[in-house]
Amino acid sequence: MAAAPYPETPITGEVIHGLDQVPATAKVFHAGTTLDAQGQVLSAGGRVLCVAALGDSVADAQANAYAGVAKVTWEHEFHRNDIGWRAIGRD
Repeated sequence: MAAAPYPETPITGEVIHGLDQVPATAKVFHAGTTLDAQGQVLSAGGRVLCVAALGDSVADAQANAYAGVAKVTWEHEFHRNDIGWRAIGRD
């Protein structure tokens, strides 16, 4: 998950919502985040978060990861929707 207009100079300082709503089937890795004085997680870089997951197949893992991505939002967030498609084709 990235901050627009990555890879150009990204918009930072935006509150990230929904991290506590990510299903247990997914894990969120922080890359470009920081905390503000109130303890809120903020965007602080271009590549902000990575959501990863396991599953019984590559397709299941992809679905679990994107279920996590669907819960996380901030104003200028964007993400790819095609991660894993080659591997799913070989599954």
